[in-house]
Amino acid sequence: MTERRGRDETDEERADRMWGDLLQEVRVAQTGVQVLFAFLLAVVFTPRYEELGQADQTIYIVTVVLGAATTGALIGPVSFHRLVSGRRIKPETVRWAHRLTNIGLVLLLGTMVSALLLVLRVATHNAFVPWMVALVFLWYVLCWYVLPLWARHRHRAD
Repeated sequence: MTERRGRDETDEERADRMWGDLLQEVRVAQTGVQVLFAFLLAVVFTPRYEELGQADQTIYIVTVVLGAATTGALIGPVSFHRLVSGRRIKPETVRWAHRLTNIGLVLLLGTMVSALLLVLRVATHNAFVPWMVALVFLWYVLCWYVLPLWARHRHRAD
């Protein structure tokens, strides 16, 4: 007897299921990026900000812009759904939300790495900082992309 793969569902049922899955995933990422973004916005109003060198201020500005872009991409699926709700285009909504979420995750990677770079530069002034940040970057890439893509390749449908 052969093993049956997949689910017995209509396109609309599949879109509903995928939408629910996507929302759960986005909730996790949104919460983290919103907390990080809030802290980043507050930094510029501290006395310590003026003491930062030009390179660190530039890293800060890049990090804030990345955080803002990340927030936009990860909140985008909610706005997209709200504006097209009831139009009977759930499968297309899921595709666009999927794209926005993937963009948001790439932007989140950049935000996290640049924030880490800034914090470690200010905290340690150590020449080893870029190497530590590179190792964390590689860890994120492994966890967020390499392992899932490897699993997807390994278990792809025949």
